[in-house]
Amino acid sequence: MATVGADRPKRETYRHGDLRRALVEAGIELAREGGPDAVVLRAATRQVGVAPNAAYRHFADRRALQRAVCAAAQSELARAMEAELDALTPVGDAATAARDRLRAFGAAYLRFARTEQGLFRTAFSVPTDMAGSTNPQLAGNTGNPPFQLLGRALDELVSVGVLPADRRPGAEFVTWSAVHGLAVLLIDGPLRGVDRAVTDDIEERLMEMVEHGLRNPIARQD
Repeated sequence: MATVGADRPKRETYRHGDLRRALVEAGIELAREGGPDAVVLRAATRQVGVAPNAAYRHFADRRALQRAVCAAAQSELARAMEAELDALTPVGDAATAARDRLRAFGAAYLRFARTEQGLFRTAFSVPTDMAGSTNPQLAGNTGNPPFQLLGRALDELVSVGVLPADRRPGAEFVTWSAVHGLAVLLIDGPLRGVDRAVTDDIEERLMEMVEHGLRNPIARQD
């Protein structure tokens, strides 16, 4: 039996810029199906239909392709967050609107983790520092990466008086850690088999706790 794709002609050259984009798109599909471990140069070139050596003109090694696919996955996440915001029902009260926007980010993040598990795992698979979290390559349609979108939502909470200004520094790390932790539990941990109605309630309560925790200092006992 003939191998699928075996008769696909090998192309040694692409129009300027096309091959790199094609390889990244192939890497995204590989990641969507199999997570970061599936992003391999040889598999990407096979999917595109070029000789393996052609990839090295654009990517020095597998890690370089993984970094590019990681950035693309975070860009997909940013677009999912933006779509969640666009779907919000407008409300007149500024404080309620700001709260809704923060919860929308959490909902989008968790939905992306559930529905795009391979891309979600890939999005955070390549180690980077916080400076890299604002890279334009991670941006969605508005030009903002996920981390900046979250920061803007928290800044809005401050501007409408929901979040005290002195509680704003570092709030994005607290929020991100809480939501990301739940996402991992949902797709790779013990919550992955829990009934959806239960996890929906957990998600709602988590965002309530995050917002409350951001606004109120922890009472400490000496």
